[in-house]
Amino acid sequence: MPGNLFHQYTDLSIIREEPVSSPSHQSVASIINVESITTPFANQPLDIFFNKTLKRSFDIVFSILIITFILSWLIPIIAILIWIDSKGPVFFLQKRNKRNGKLFTCVKFRSMIVNADADILPAGPNDKRITSFGHFLRDHYIDELPQFFNVLFGDMSVIGPRPHMVSDDLKYEEQIEHYANRYNVKPGITGLAQVLGYVGAIEDINKMTERVNLDIFYQRHWSIKLDVIIIWRTILKPFHLSRAKEA
Repeated sequence: MPGNLFHQYTDLSIIREEPVSSPSHQSVASIINVESITTPFANQPLDIFFNKTLKRSFDIVFSILIITFILSWLIPIIAILIWIDSKGPVFFLQKRNKRNGKLFTCVKFRSMIVNADADILPAGPNDKRITSFGHFLRDHYIDELPQFFNVLFGDMSVIGPRPHMVSDDLKYEEQIEHYANRYNVKPGITGLAQVLGYVGAIEDINKMTERVNLDIFYQRHWSIKLDVIIIWRTILKPFHLSRAKEA
């Protein structure tokens, strides 16, 4: 059974006292052949210099291509539409945690009116702070595209655990055991949890725990093949889903 194979090859009990819940088992099994996973737990894949270099090389090439062939002409268009829609800057800058818990400035297209709660209050369904054009940006994940500059500068990776607001990190570190394990790799523009439906602000602590479990699963079983699967599903995602995302 997929669930049993998931336990056999991931053994998340090594880092958690309880196993991850069944929805995560089924979700992972739906896109990964867990029978092919043989990653040793003594060393995670991205602890190996070759793998780390391979992933960083991919990040540099992929981000340069996106910046050169997409963002070079898209940013001016998005900037004009943001200015027409509401007053304020084109980009939203926010401190978030990166690898080893250090802070970096995460860049996004601004999708909300300028407000004092942007750094402490995540966006929710029908959030009145989101502008008309902001809804379009968020529903199609376009607001995240400037983060390819973060990838190029080395603060983020194309694929990895999504960086949360610092206020959320502080809260979940108290509520979820081993939450800080997410910081063992660079945060990503997209990730395994996101393509499996865990996007936006989550109030249910059990759902957030499942998201963290998927982030840890990704770290322990990273491969270029898995990254390609995640990128492909991310490309398809805007055509299937809309969401209220984190600020």
